Amino acid sequence: MKVPEGYDFLIYADGSCIGNPGPGGWGVVVVRPDGLESEFHGSNPATTNNQMEITAAIEGLRRTEPGSRVLLRSDSQYVINTMNLNWKRRKNHELWAALDSEAARRKVRFEWVRGHDSDPLNDRADRLANLGSRRGII
Repeated sequence: MKVPEGYDFLIYADGSCIGNPGPGGWGVVVVRPDGLESEFHGSNPATTNNQMEITAAIEGLRRTEPGSRVLLRSDSQYVINTMNLNWKRRKNHELWAALDSEAARRKVRFEWVRGHDSDPLNDRADRLANLGSRRGII
């Protein structure tokens, strides 16, 4: 996959939770300008799906350089609409502050993609998030 014209990085970010709340995970695929793809994931033994969705976006941005132009894609309308349409933030204030901070250090475009709709990189991010969820089980 190539990074779209006008961007330095392409990120696919996804979160997952077994139960809600329950053990959760996040997954990220980062595509660099040279086409190199890197995968990252993590887990939390007690979280929510929304927390993992935000965490995935944070962790994806942390894997890019400050000042870079980033296209971040997610199937989470919660994340995308909160960042693009200023949805009211009723919960997860610390995570939103962290995402705002990471986004402020870069030129980020947040773009929604339909989940489970044969987008190979979104599917990979989903598998990574699910892997993290399974690792979060104590």
